[in-house]
Amino acid sequence: MKTPYSLDDLRLFWVVAHQGSLTAAAAQLAMPVSTLSRRLARLEQQLGLRLLHRNAHRLSLTDTGSRYLARCDPLFAELNTISGELDDERQLPRGPIRVAAPINLAQAWLGPALGRFLLRYPHIQVDLTLSNSNIDLSDQGVDLAIRVGEPQIAEWIARPLGQIPMGLFARHDSPAVASLQAPEQLGTVPLVVGKPVTRWRLWQPETGERLEYRPGENVRLAVDDLATVAQVVAAGLGVGLVSRSLMAPWLASGEVVPVMAPWQGQPRPCYLLYRDRAPQLLRLRLLVEYLLGEALPSL
Repeated sequence: MKTPYSLDDLRLFWVVAHQGSLTAAAAQLAMPVSTLSRRLARLEQQLGLRLLHRNAHRLSLTDTGSRYLARCDPLFAELNTISGELDDERQLPRGPIRVAAPINLAQAWLGPALGRFLLRYPHIQVDLTLSNSNIDLSDQGVDLAIRVGEPQIAEWIARPLGQIPMGLFARHDSPAVASLQAPEQLGTVPLVVGKPVTRWRLWQPETGERLEYRPGENVRLAVDDLATVAQVVAAGLGVGLVSRSLMAPWLASGEVVPVMAPWQGQPRPCYLLYRDRAPQLLRLRLLVEYLLGEALPSL
C-alpha cells in the first residue's frame, strides 16, 4: 500500500526533532534551511496534521509530533545502524561467504588458498561445501563455486582458473600396458571410471586429433572420486583416465605408467563461478580477486 507521504520527509522530521532546530538539522542533512522547512510543511499537509510549533526563536513538537516521533524513533534508529554497518562493510570486509568446490581440488589447492585468504582478512568467514556432484548453487545459497568442466549456469559469471592435464594410466605390470595401442581397443581391457568424467575425451597433442570414448560393460569400478580412481589404478585393477597430479606418486616410483601413447586425456578446464550482480559484496570481490591471483597447480 502506498503511503500518503514521503518516508524521506518523515526522516527529515525525525532529524529535526532530535536536533531541536531547523538550522542544526539542515547542517547535518547538508541542505538549505528553506528546503528543509518546505519539505516539513509538505509532510504536515500530506498528513493533515501539525507536527511542529514554529516561531522566530523556537521550535517544539506538538502532541501529535511527539507521538509520531515515539513511533518512528526505533525505525529510523535501526535504519541508521544498518546504514552504518553497510558503510563499514564497504570499508572493512566482514561476514560469511558460502563456497562450493570438488573434493580433490579443495584438498590440492583451494583449502590452503582459503587458509591464507582468511589469515589476511580476519573478519571474513567461509562456509565450504565439498562435493564431486554439481549441486544446485542457487538452492544451496552458494556465493562462489569452483567447477571443473565447461559451466552451463545462467546469470553466473565464469572466470577461468586454469586447466587440469589428464592421462590414461595403468599399473606397470598390467597386460594393458603392452596390448593397448589405439582407442578402439579400450573395450578389451578392464577400466576404472571416475564418475565426474564418464565420457573420456581423448586427443593427440602432436596431430590435434580428438575423439570421445564412452566406457561400457568392461568398467570394473565407477566411483565419484578421482583420488580413489588413482588408488585402484595403482593397485592394478585397470586403466583409468586421471589427472597427472593424482598419479604423481606412483608415476615417480614406476608403479604406474602412461598407456596408449600418443593418446592423452584432453585437459579439463577449471572455472571460478559467482553471481552476476551489482554491487558485489566487498568480501566476495576480494575472494574472487585473490583466487584468480593464486596459481592453479599442475593438477
